[in-house]
Amino acid sequence: MKIRNVLIRYGISTLGLILVALGVGISVKSNLGIAPPSCPPVILNLRWSGISVGTFTWMMHVVFILIQLLLLRKDFQLRYLMQLPAAFVFGYMCDGALWLFDAINAPCTTYPVQIALSLAAVVLTALGIRLEVLGDGWILAGDMIPAVLSKITKTAFSTVKVLFDVFLVILTAAFAWLVFGYLSGNGSTVVIREGTLILALLTGLCMRVTDPWVDKFFGPLVPAHE
Repeated sequence: MKIRNVLIRYGISTLGLILVALGVGISVKSNLGIAPPSCPPVILNLRWSGISVGTFTWMMHVVFILIQLLLLRKDFQLRYLMQLPAAFVFGYMCDGALWLFDAINAPCTTYPVQIALSLAAVVLTALGIRLEVLGDGWILAGDMIPAVLSKITKTAFSTVKVLFDVFLVILTAAFAWLVFGYLSGNGSTVVIREGTLILALLTGLCMRVTDPWVDKFFGPLVPAHE
């Protein structure tokens, strides 16, 4: 029974990761800007295209894990190492989502369609995040490091999360400017624009609407902790 419960939890969490990865893929396809946590991997991929977005994603997450280790030291719990397999799984899910949207040639030729794709990314991300939390399986380093910084600095998590997202966007914009001469991307692919703001601001608001539906349909499936 315990193994079955673990499989259910990780199954629900994995579904959440898939939806978040699809959100990343569709936001990249919108060419209107992507969510802050995905900005660094995408801009690095534009410079070094031989390394996939997913690979840069898990590499970034490994850096986040090392930072946690340095900050927490003896308080770094063994279970936090589950962030490692989660990083690889999520990274290559992002690659799969990007491949999928490239394969079906999702349209993004007009501004209304770009906005629609950004909003679809918001919904997918909101649903995915809630499923991750509900399943309580995988731990993503991108979500964990703001929590660690919040604990270390004794600052509200919401404040740290916003500041951390802003830092990632600024870092991405600085790299884009130095390498490509643009703040938004490489001149053709857009990484930072209004879509970034849409995803940063509306995902939390969307979760207020979608969370009750996710809890209603998936909540009864989640086994209680033993």
